[in-house]
Amino acid sequence: MNLILFGPPAAGKGTQAKRLVEKRGMVQLSTGDMLRAAIASGSALGKRVSGIMERGELVSDEIVIELIEDRLPEAEGAGGAIFDGFPRTIAQAQALDLMLDRRRRPIDLVIRLKVDDDALLKRVAGRFAESGRPDDNPESFKVRLAAYNAQTAPLLPYYQTHGKLVEVDGMGAIDEVAAAIDAAIDGPRF
Repeated sequence: MNLILFGPPAAGKGTQAKRLVEKRGMVQLSTGDMLRAAIASGSALGKRVSGIMERGELVSDEIVIELIEDRLPEAEGAGGAIFDGFPRTIAQAQALDLMLDRRRRPIDLVIRLKVDDDALLKRVAGRFAESGRPDDNPESFKVRLAAYNAQTAPLLPYYQTHGKLVEVDGMGAIDEVAAAIDAAIDGPRF
């Protein structure tokens, strides 16, 4: 099974993906984690990505797609992927569909975590105070959230038209959100 966890930054996608990895053995393909690993490596790509992320901008489609494609064989071997933070644009969604269609492993389900923007800003400010992660800087987060709302939210109709979108209230407790996600995964398909 291939699924996308969809929602703005700090919506809980990473938390829920990690739980699904443990419970179902799938591979989490988190663009955020992959980009942070590239930065930590000190590679030329990492240095380019660092500046982009610190400004709160979105990394180019070419870079993100390359990172994802490199990890697809691992996900296929595990029985499926959880796409976390990808796709972010219609172009990325179409590129992902093409990659997966070539492998005969399409996206099965898109789970949208519905959340409140103001609550997310408070969550990020707290996380930044604790960890100091540069991409959690509240000012950078506002840019990321605006970019999500302008560029990524339009993906909702794309996946709804394809009959793959399920919405889950992402503002509940972690266990409540997890139960709703499990119900969406295990429930009947459209």
